[in-house]
Amino acid sequence: MRTTLNRWEPFRGAATLEDQVNRLFGRVLERSAEESNLTSWTPAVDIYETEHELVVKADLPEIDPKDLDIRVENNILTIRGERKFEKRVNEENYLRVERAYGSFSRSFSLANTVNAEAIKADYQNGVLTLTVPKREEAKPKQIKVNVGVSAGTPAVAAAAGAR
Repeated sequence: MRTTLNRWEPFRGAATLEDQVNRLFGRVLERSAEESNLTSWTPAVDIYETEHELVVKADLPEIDPKDLDIRVENNILTIRGERKFEKRVNEENYLRVERAYGSFSRSFSLANTVNAEAIKADYQNGVLTLTVPKREEAKPKQIKVNVGVSAGTPAVAAAAGAR
């Protein structure tokens, strides 16, 4: 009895290994490109507090300040806007598009200690800076401590009676 072994050749009759790898990665890259177009854009934000104010800084490169909507409703600070895709270049001429485009919205809760009516907004070099002052009652108050003899001690009372 004679046994014949058949050699397994998974790529016989198919494209070359290089073609198959390119096809595999092509599908993955097509999917990731489609997903990146669907990804919403969320600008980076830093928030810090000083003695007299709360400061919000948002990275908003290439956004026209006229396209920003900043408002406070029910102690929620909301920044909305849109970074538009540049149409001066034909889309087919792009070799790579990694930056996100489209509408965005960021919201932050504000404490009752801030004065929302006095918010100032500045936009410079692609950075939006919102300055939210604290209410006077929320600012730290320094209490002066008098050093010496209090009015209730006998020495002070005797000195007052001697007048």
